[in-house]
Amino acid sequence: MFRHKGNRRTFSHNLRLASTLSFIAGIVNIAGVLSVATLTTNVTGHFAFFAEAISLKNYSKAVTFIVFIVFFLLGAFVSNFLVEITAIKKPKIAHAIPMFLEIILLCLIGLTKNYSDEYIAYTLLFAMGLQNALVTKISQSTVRTTHLTGLFTDLGIELSQLFFYKKATELKRLSVSIFLRLSIILFFFFGCVLGGLFYKTYGLKVLLFAAFVLAIALIYDNLVVYYHITKRKIKSSFKT
Repeated sequence: MFRHKGNRRTFSHNLRLASTLSFIAGIVNIAGVLSVATLTTNVTGHFAFFAEAISLKNYSKAVTFIVFIVFFLLGAFVSNFLVEITAIKKPKIAHAIPMFLEIILLCLIGLTKNYSDEYIAYTLLFAMGLQNALVTKISQSTVRTTHLTGLFTDLGIELSQLFFYKKATELKRLSVSIFLRLSIILFFFFGCVLGGLFYKTYGLKVLLFAAFVLAIALIYDNLVVYYHITKRKIKSSFKT
C-alpha cells in the first residue's frame, strides 16, 4: 500500500492506506485535544484562533498559532524532500523514511514527561504534516487522512451524483469512491474514540499504540512485497 504508485495502485492499496493512517490520525487528534487542548492533525482551526488572538491583542498567542501552522507545513516539506532525495538512489525504501520519522516522533511524545504544551503540539503537527504529504503523494491526492472537511465535501458531492449518474461504470466509480471516503471517516472516528478511551488510563502513551500500528503496517507492506517477489522468482525458476 506504500510502494505502488500511479497506474499500479489499486482500490485495495488505497483502502488499506486510508484505513490504517486515518486511524492513526484519529488517535493523534484526540491525544492533542485532551493533552494540550490543541488541534494537531490539521491547521484550519488555527487560522481562526490566530484571528481571535489578534482581535484580543494577544500577539504572543497569535504567534504561537502561526508557528503551529508552520510546523505542519514544515512536516509536509520534509516528508516530500526525504522521499525525493532517497528515491534517487534507493526508490524502494523512499516511502518508509517519513514513516520511520513519524514513528520516532510519536514515540518521543508518547514517552514525554516534562515537555511544554507547545512542544507537544509542534511535534504532533509536524508528524501529521509528514503523514499527510506522504499519503497525498503516494495516492496522487486520492487519499487524505489527517482532516475530514474536504472528505465530507467530496462525499456530499458524490452522494448527490447517485441521483443523476445511472450508467453502470459511473455508479461503480462512485460506489468505490464513496466507500473509500466513508472508510477514512469511520477509521478516523474509531481512532478518536479508542484513543480517547485509552488516554484516560495511559495519557500520551496512547501515541505509542499509534506508532506500533504504523510500524506493523510498514512491516506488513514489506512482507507482502517480498512474498510476491519470491513467488515470481519461484515461478520463473520452474519455467526455466
